[in-house]
Amino acid sequence: MKTKLTTNAYFLITVLLLNSFILKASTKNTFSNADPEKDKVIIYVLKNVLSRLHFVPKDFNDDLSEQIFTSFIDALDGSKRYFTQEDIKEFSQYKYQIDNQLLEDDLSFYNLVYGRFLEKTKNAKSYYGDLLAKPFNFKKNEEIDLDYKNVPFAKNDNELIDYWRKQLKLQTLSRIQEQTAIQDDKIEKDKKYKIKSFKTLEKEARAEVLKNMDELYIRIDELEHDDWFSTFLNAVVSAFDPHTTYMDPNIKEKFDQNISGKLEGIGARLQKKGINTTIFELVAGGPASKQGELEPGDIILKVAQADQEPLDIVGMRLDDAIKFIKGKKGTEVRLTVKKKLDGSIKIISIIRDVVQLDETFVKSSIVEKEGKKYAIIDLPSFYIDFTDNNYRDSAKDMEKEIARLKAEDVTGLIIDLRNNGGGSLKTAIEISGLFIDKGPVVQVKFRGENPIVKKDIDPKIQWDKSIVVLVNEFSASASEIFAAAMQDYKRGVILGGNQTYGKGTVQNVMPINQFYPKYEKDLGYIKMTIQKFYRVNGGSTQKEGVYSDIAMPSRLSYMKYGERDLEGSLAWDKVPQAKYTQTNSYANFNDVVYNSKQRIANSENFKLVNEYAKWLKKNQEDTSYSLNYKQFFKESEVKEEEADKFKSVFDYKSDLTFTSPKYEKALFKQNDDLKDKRLAWHKNLAKDMYISEALNVLSELKLKDKSEIVKN
Repeated sequence: MKTKLTTNAYFLITVLLLNSFILKASTKNTFSNADPEKDKVIIYVLKNVLSRLHFVPKDFNDDLSEQIFTSFIDALDGSKRYFTQEDIKEFSQYKYQIDNQLLEDDLSFYNLVYGRFLEKTKNAKSYYGDLLAKPFNFKKNEEIDLDYKNVPFAKNDNELIDYWRKQLKLQTLSRIQEQTAIQDDKIEKDKKYKIKSFKTLEKEARAEVLKNMDELYIRIDELEHDDWFSTFLNAVVSAFDPHTTYMDPNIKEKFDQNISGKLEGIGARLQKKGINTTIFELVAGGPASKQGELEPGDIILKVAQADQEPLDIVGMRLDDAIKFIKGKKGTEVRLTVKKKLDGSIKIISIIRDVVQLDETFVKSSIVEKEGKKYAIIDLPSFYIDFTDNNYRDSAKDMEKEIARLKAEDVTGLIIDLRNNGGGSLKTAIEISGLFIDKGPVVQVKFRGENPIVKKDIDPKIQWDKSIVVLVNEFSASASEIFAAAMQDYKRGVILGGNQTYGKGTVQNVMPINQFYPKYEKDLGYIKMTIQKFYRVNGGSTQKEGVYSDIAMPSRLSYMKYGERDLEGSLAWDKVPQAKYTQTNSYANFNDVVYNSKQRIANSENFKLVNEYAKWLKKNQEDTSYSLNYKQFFKESEVKEEEADKFKSVFDYKSDLTFTSPKYEKALFKQNDDLKDKRLAWHKNLAKDMYISEALNVLSELKLKDKSEIVKN
C-alpha cells in the first residue's frame, strides 16, 4: 500500500537539503561510466531522507555499518564465487567505518569492494574455461552444499577454484541427468533409437555449460557502474527494512513495465534483483495466476519458446528479459525457475494470453448446501483508481455484488482473500464497513506520532448475516486489515493457513530529485517505509499477520515464508486499543470452530496435505548434493519416488454445484468468453477442499438474536 507524505514533510526535507547540502570535491574514480558527483548527491540525499522520514529512526552507527557491509558483499557474491577470506579481511577494515564514510559522503568502501569485484569477474572467465575444458571425475565421492550462507569464503585462490569446480560439476551433472531422462523417454517410444554414451553426454553437457557461462559474463560485462552502485545503495537503504529500496531511473522505468494489463503475455510484474529477474507479483486473472505454479519471489533462470532450446536470462537486463517472456496470445513459454519456497528448480509452462481486466474485479458464485444458498465472493485485490472517479473500485463492486446476492436469498458469504496481496487502504476500510456498524477499522501511525484511527463512518450494514473469511499465507496488507477487523469485531470466522503474510507497513515511492530540485540529472527514486498498520485491538499486523480462527494445513505450513522470515523486517508492536464495540454475531462460534478443527484433523485429504508440507520443508533444509554420478542419480530417483506419493495431494472433488448469479447468467448470451471463464472457475471451486470446509463452517454458524447480542 502506498500513501502520501504531508506537504509540510516534503517542504521540511527539501529546505533542509537545499540549505545544508555542500557537495565535497569529487574523488578520482577510474570506473567507466561512473559519475562521482552524482553518486555523492544520491548518498547525501538518501541518508538525510532515511534519517528523518523512515518509520524507524536509526542512527548511522557501527551496527548499521555492519549490516551494509554484509549485505553489499552478499549481493555481489552470494554464491562465494569471487571473494576469498583474504579479500574479506581487507574489506573488514571498513566494517565499522561505513557509517562514518556515508556521513562524510566518502565511498572508499564501495570503491574498494566494487573494484575488487571487477577484477574477480575477469578472473572467473579463466577459471570456468579451464575447468570445463576437460571431463570431471564423477566417480569421486564428494558433495556440494548450496546453502551458501553457511559456506565460508574460500581461504585462498586455490580453494576458490575448487568452489568453482564443484559448482560447474553440479551444473554438468544436472544437464547429463536431464538428457538421460530425455533419452529414456525416446527409447520407450522408439526401440531403435540410438542412445548416446555417457562420455558423449558428458562432453555435450560441459559444452552447454560453457556456452551458458560465456553468455552470462557477456551480459555481466554489459552492466554499468550505475547498475552496481544501485546494488550498494540498496545495501544501505535495506538496512532500515527490507521494503525500503532504491531504484535508479532505468530500473524505476522497468519496474513499472508490466507484462499484464492489455499486453499479451503471462500476466506478471517482473523486478530486477542483482543479476536475477524475479517475479514481483502476479496479475489476478492472468495466465500465470490461472496456471498456478509461478509465485512472487520466484527467480526466472531460463526462457524457452514452446519446444525450442531455453535461453539463460541470468544477468540479462530486465527490458531484454521481458521481450523473451512476452509474446502473442496462444503461444507457449516455458520458464525455468528457482522456487522461492524451497529453492528447487522447476520448468513451468504457460500459454500466453491477453490479461482480461474483468478477471481482476470482484466476482461471485452461488452454491446450494442442505437446502440453503451460500455464496463465494472472490476479491483478487483492493483495487481503486484515484485519478478516475468513474473507474471501478472494489468497495463499490462489493456493495453491488452483495445486493445482487441478497436478492437471490443467499444466507451466508465466503469472502475469498487467498493470494490477495492488498491494495487501497480506503477500500479496505469501506469494505469492512459493509459488515459492521460505523466504527474504527484500522489504526495508522507515522514515526513518532500518535496513531490515527481510520473509521467506517457509514452506519449502514450491507450484510448482517454469516461471514467466513478465507485467507492464506499470501494474503497481505489490506487483506490483513479487513480480516483483522472481522476478527476483532467477532463478525466473521477467519479460515485458512496458520497466519497471513504479515505485511503491516506502508511504503511510498518518491523521486529523489524532489529533495534536491536544482540538480539537473535524474537521481532515481526511493521506496521507503513511512507508516505502520495496527488493528483496532492495538496489535500490529506486522510480522504476525492475522492468525486464523481455524488453521488448515497447506503446502506452506512448515516453510519459511512471510514477513517474519524476511531479514531485517520491522518488529511487531502494539498501540492503545481503539474504542470499538464487538458485534459477537454468533451464538455457537466456539462450537463451530471446534467441529471444523475435528473435521480437519480427521480428514485424509488434509492429512496428506500436512505430510506434503513436511516433505517440502525437509527438501528446503536439504541443501547438499552428491557429485558422484551414481549417488546423484540415486538421490534424484528417491526424490522422484517421494514426489510421486504426493501427486494426488490436491485431488479432491466435492458433490457441490456452483453457478453464477442471475445477472451474470444473462450476460452469457452475449459473452461466450465470460461464460467459459465462469464455468472453469466453478469447476475449480468444486475441487477446492478449502472452499468445501469454509462452506461446512458457514452452514453451521448460527446468528444470535439481536436482543441477545452482548455489546462490550
